[in-house]
Amino acid sequence: MATKAKPKKKGSGSAKGSSGRKKSKAPSQNWRVVRVVTGLIFAVLAIYTFAVLLSYIFTWSKDASLVTNPQMLDASQGVKNIGGKLGFLWSNLLFSRLFGFGSFAVPFFLGALSVYCLRIRRFNLLRVFILSFLGAIIFSVFFAFVFRFFDMSNFLGNGPGGSYGHYISDWMCNMLGPLGAGAVILVALLLWSVLLSKKVAFWFDDVIYFTSHRPERETAPAVADFSDEDEFDEDSANEFAGADGLEEIDGLEEDEYGTDNPLDEIVDDSGTAPVVIVPDDEEIPVVQPVTGDASGVIPAEDVELTVDESENDFLANLSEDERARIYDPRLDLPKYEIPPTSLLEDYRDRWYEVSRDELEMNKQRIVNALASYKIGVTGINAKVGPTVTLYKIRLAEGIKIAQVRKLEEDIAISLGAKGVRVVTLLDSVGIEVPNEKASVVALKAVLNSPQFKEKEKKMNLPLALGITVTNEPYFVDLTKMPHLLVAGATGMGKSVGLNCILASMLFTKHPAELKLVLVDPKKVELSLYNKLDHHFLAKLPDGDEAIITETKKVVYTLKSLCVEMDDRYELLKEADVRQITEYNEKFLNRRLNPLKGHKFLPYIVVVIDEFADLLVTAGREVEEPIARLAQKARAVGIHLVMATQRPTTDIINGTIKANFNARIAFRVNSMVDSRTIIDSPGANRLIGRGDMLVMAPGEELVRVQCALVDTDELIRINKFISDQHGYSGPFLLPEYVDESEEGDGVGEVDLRKRDKMFEEAAKIVVQYQQGSTSLLQRKLNLGYNRAGRIIDQLEAAGIVGPFEGSKARAVLITDFDTLDRKLESLDHQTIL
Repeated sequence: MATKAKPKKKGSGSAKGSSGRKKSKAPSQNWRVVRVVTGLIFAVLAIYTFAVLLSYIFTWSKDASLVTNPQMLDASQGVKNIGGKLGFLWSNLLFSRLFGFGSFAVPFFLGALSVYCLRIRRFNLLRVFILSFLGAIIFSVFFAFVFRFFDMSNFLGNGPGGSYGHYISDWMCNMLGPLGAGAVILVALLLWSVLLSKKVAFWFDDVIYFTSHRPERETAPAVADFSDEDEFDEDSANEFAGADGLEEIDGLEEDEYGTDNPLDEIVDDSGTAPVVIVPDDEEIPVVQPVTGDASGVIPAEDVELTVDESENDFLANLSEDERARIYDPRLDLPKYEIPPTSLLEDYRDRWYEVSRDELEMNKQRIVNALASYKIGVTGINAKVGPTVTLYKIRLAEGIKIAQVRKLEEDIAISLGAKGVRVVTLLDSVGIEVPNEKASVVALKAVLNSPQFKEKEKKMNLPLALGITVTNEPYFVDLTKMPHLLVAGATGMGKSVGLNCILASMLFTKHPAELKLVLVDPKKVELSLYNKLDHHFLAKLPDGDEAIITETKKVVYTLKSLCVEMDDRYELLKEADVRQITEYNEKFLNRRLNPLKGHKFLPYIVVVIDEFADLLVTAGREVEEPIARLAQKARAVGIHLVMATQRPTTDIINGTIKANFNARIAFRVNSMVDSRTIIDSPGANRLIGRGDMLVMAPGEELVRVQCALVDTDELIRINKFISDQHGYSGPFLLPEYVDESEEGDGVGEVDLRKRDKMFEEAAKIVVQYQQGSTSLLQRKLNLGYNRAGRIIDQLEAAGIVGPFEGSKARAVLITDFDTLDRKLESLDHQTIL
């Protein structure tokens, strides 16, 4: 029988636990009420305690007789304290018998308890308690020590420091003398103040967190319980998120965002009958109860009713306000600070102004050179840049621009300068002439420019490259390029350009949003970034160093990136999106279930310093994965930046040029090399020292003076980042084992000597239907070698399939019942 129902909220799901039993909304609502009531009680206690302590300071002498009066509870006995007799006794206990002025830490802590219960603000409650308790003791002893020299022992009962403070102060003075006691108290005050500082407080939080959250061996549940009763807010999400994103959540609190659903009370255990949602403008048909024994007719009360739950959108029942509280991946490192531009030099002493005399002299030479070939000029407009000045020439009527372009060599000879280029503009022809003194462009000037600050928020991976010949900052978005090829002769600024690209990303991105894979065959160019291994760097699970220098490791890393690319495409497919930006937006808005493998995907930028050397040593092994990444990795957030000092056709071949549409050309030695890089001449006429031509997709060639980032600046940047708290290690890429090295050792595995984690590993592999070493490493907190041995044992036991190159092993068992029978048979064989 068809049953229709109209729920209050569209998309609300049935609440089922791991055992198939329906879960009620009552615990969630009751927990919320208890929490709010508890927070209000603590707030009232905090206000009351503060008021009676403050009143005690002014009325203690008038109420002091009540302490020894046996009839103090008599109604005829008056009291001056604002909190009445109970308030006086409470304040007398705290102030006189305990901590004196230090007792004001008690209402402060009670107020913190209230804020924590009401969830007005999240903080480490244990840290606040310890600081409050230490503050009460230290200030109690401090006031007792100070006022003991003024004979105020009877002031405020037992003195400003209370009975406790005076006892400790007198004991310290007897043991150390007044001078020693004062020094100890001063040091205690300074240490307590240091605990309030930002960095020490952050370290303190980490100690408490890792003490109370020791990693334990995980077990694979048969069914993931992610019902409405489980709380999944941004705090719990970021607490359990690791360097690989939000992967696994266990033991969450009850849902504070749960919504009442009238259908929950009539959802049965099996939940097989679908619900037909009726639009608001339609009337819900009334189903008449069926009586009698009519054949084939099911009574209405026996019809099972359930609500289809979206597989991914597990928080569909949240309101718009609750959805606004999105997950923030940067809370993995909440106190990370972007490096300030004050770490960079401004190079003002190396910025030179072009004089009017120099401009007039160049104008005269240009006019004379063109006049000798009967080319008339009606006007010249000069645009001064840092190293080159652009002269816009308005030609006389009837003169073709092609005539001027043919004279490029003659004009350069007339001006007596290298690096002269003739360019075609929209309304005129331009001649670029190098300045007598080249200025140094500071990266700080580009990053602080209003144009960059305006566009930075709209770019995913902003690169601040330098200043154009028209003296405007030049910057691009790497995700729009989407891969970049950098080429130029030795010593022309190629390494500085790579450092400028890397520094731009470090100054604009959080470690949770960006990971870098650095390949440095020369071993010295990118070694400065080694300190960033706990923040930005990514490597293979068994890699020794985050900066990859060995050719064999480079091949494995590139093939591992191909595995990562394929895994990301699977996630995009499951999420029904096409781009990483859409996927991350969906994940941040909590529309993807992390327990189903979804996680926040950071951008991965692969920087290869010397591509030519890799081709010489590895050949096709390197070229093949680079071609795959260049063709497909753009949509999943993996981007390549490759540099080479040999811009020849055997290095930059057709495959590379077809997939690297964005290119940067520094000065080269010949026109052939220029055509190889940017498909046109011009790079051979640059002046070097960072002078470059940038070819972006869909744009004309732009001449840019690359910004300078010196070694000392890079050291300061890397030190500023590495001194901050980071992840436990580098971002781990998927494992990749060369098929030729895999061997046939699986057949020699002795299943009688199975690893202790064998059964747990088997359950995890069956649950996630993925047989990979990296999965066992993450879920069981194992090393690479041990996880690999367990995979070999699983293969020998017939639970996972054989090695298939870059693909994850196939899982041959699909359910836990079959797995249990398999494990029992293995145990039986072991006994025999």
